[in-house]
Formats: sequence, structure tokens, C-alpha cells
Amino acid sequence: MLRWTVHLEGGPRRVNHAAVAVGHKVYSFGGYCSGEDYETLRQIDVHVFNTVSLRWMKLPPVRITGHERAREVPYMRYGHTAVLLDDTIYLWGGRNDTEGACNVLYAFDVNTHRWYTPRTSGTVPGARDGHSACVLGKAMYIFGGYEQLADCFSNDIHKLDTTTMVWSLINARGTPARWRDFHSATIIGTKMFVFGGRADRLGPFHSNNEVYCNKIRVFDTETNCWLTTPSTQPLPEGRRSHSAFSYNGELYIFGGYNSHMERHFNDLWKFNPENFTWKKVEPKGKGPCPRRRQCCCMVGDRIILFGGTSPCPEQGMGDEFNLMDHSDLYILDFSPNLKTLCKIAVIQYSLEQSGLPHDIRWELAAMTTNSNISRPIFSSHG
Repeated sequence: MLRWTVHLEGGPRRVNHAAVAVGHKVYSFGGYCSGEDYETLRQIDVHVFNTVSLRWMKLPPVRITGHERAREVPYMRYGHTAVLLDDTIYLWGGRNDTEGACNVLYAFDVNTHRWYTPRTSGTVPGARDGHSACVLGKAMYIFGGYEQLADCFSNDIHKLDTTTMVWSLINARGTPARWRDFHSATIIGTKMFVFGGRADRLGPFHSNNEVYCNKIRVFDTETNCWLTTPSTQPLPEGRRSHSAFSYNGELYIFGGYNSHMERHFNDLWKFNPENFTWKKVEPKGKGPCPRRRQCCCMVGDRIILFGGTSPCPEQGMGDEFNLMDHSDLYILDFSPNLKTLCKIAVIQYSLEQSGLPHDIRWELAAMTTNSNISRPIFSSHG
């Protein structure tokens, strides 16, 4: 019984950020917030959400001594990716308004909260943003994005072997997925499932003739081959800047934006990789408003969704430029237990709490008390 169980405000107001779950915590890196300074170079900020206490905290800035030490801490950016391997979060790509795009690999130790830049070799991907990153075993796969130097969309797949720290450009066989950015790529088994994103009718070059594909493309990491896949109805609308995650061997997508339709989405779709069928899912409870460029992280049986941007309420869901950045957080529970359902009922019907055990009252307070990290800012940054 899929249900939205928690809605809190006041977290980090971030768009186009990157996040990863580590145990019962979610680490969020960078992103932008309209009204903030993105021309002055500064180190990336890190926010941590505790899924037990339902509280956000911001990690203190790293103390920097010397030029070389400064180079080991990534600058503030958006459109980057972050993945977890063992006790290390690898952050790659992204851009800001001063330095442009980046292709330096940064590593963040989740135990010490220290940054460093691993020494890598091989065929390093060109600097880009809007790419995807996913992990299989000890390898990180980078696909697509918009390459700064080539000034075009990419459909290359690069692999980083974290045991040797060697990059390689995969010589993929089969018909590749279209050049694109702001898509999603999700590992299920040994296959990478690519959905959505922004492409162009002129192929790799950006001519403002955008294409939004709504068909799944599958890359087999064992054979290094793009597979021929069937297309079955119904299909979700094509979109970019959505979220994707896997649960129990199935792929889910949420939200996103389609400029042709002039529409932001807040729908949830489930894809079965065995029979290649999509199904629209309707969770119980009140979920997020239509949005794009949010983050989703799986913690146990729950999805932690936060941030993103939407048209201002008075503008309608098609406005691409008059946008409002979000500081909210939602939890989607795939398997809410009886205790969770009872707490939701207590909150929903404003039931008397004085006779409840202390720990239950503490949990109810956590579910209804907003954070105070963000300040009220509206967005015009698409």
C-alpha cells in the first residue's frame, strides 16, 4: 500500500542538486537557489537529512589550508551527480556560472566528512552537466549529458573502475540511445535502464528543436551492447529533469518537465523490466506538487524526495521561467506499517496525544515540525 506519509518544509532550498543515501541518512550536495551568488567561487555545501529524527543539518565548511588543499574540495555547482561506493561518495561533473563545467572526480569520506581528489587515469569524460551516474559492483557508469567543450549533447558511456581508478570509454555495440541530457539511468541487475531527457532533432547539436523520448533504452553491462526493446502501451509522457529509482526489481519515475506540452509533472509510473510494461501508480496521501530537478533517495522501503522547482502557483503548470524553488521534503513509504498508519491518523484527525507514550509523541512532533534551514526565496532560474 504505497502512501505519502510525511511532508515537511524549511529544508535546504535547492534545485538541480545531487543526493545519495548512506544508511539512515541522506547527503545532499550543492544545487542552486535563485537569489544566491553563483559567480563568486566557493566550496560546495553539504546538507544531511536524518530519516529517524526527520531533521536537516548543514555540515560546516571544510577548513582549507593552501592552494592544493583547496583544489580537493569541489566548488558550488549544479547538474552534477553523486554515487555511493562503500564508505565513499563520488561526485562528478556539473557546472557553475563562473568556472563552467567540470570533469574532476571528487571523493567524500562519509566517516570523516573529508574531501579528496583520487588520482585517475584512462579516458576521462569531457566536462559536462545533466549527465547520469549509476553504480554496478565497483564501477561507476556515466552516460550522456551536455559536453561543454564540444558544445553538444552526448550519448557516450564512460566507466570508472574504482578498484584501479581507471576511466574507459565503452565501445558499445547495437543502436545507441539518442544524445540527451537531464535523463535518468538506473541499474537493475546487470542492465542500465535509460529513460527520458532532453534531446534535439539535429542529433547531438542544440538547435532548440527539443525531443522528449518516452521509450526505455537498455544497455547490457555484461555484453556492452544496447538492446533492442519492445514498446508497449501505455507509456508515460516524455520528460526531462525527473527522478528515477528502483524498488524490488522494478523502475519508478516521478515528476519532470516537457516543454512541448508546457507541463510539469507530479505523476508516478512503474516499469516492469521483465515484460516491458508501464503502469501509472496512485499512492495514497497528499504528494508533491508538479516539479522538476528534485532529488529522490531510497532508504529502506521509503523514498525521500526533496527540493526541485515549479511554476509559481499563479502562473500555471506550463510556465518555464517564472519558477518557485522548493525547500520541502516528502516521504513515500512502499510498505507503511500499522504504527505509521496510526500516527498519520492521529495527525490527520488532530487526536488527543497526551495519553500516548513519550516516544510516540516525539515521533509525531518530528513528523509535523518543519526545519528552519532555508529562507523564503523565489526562483527565475529554469
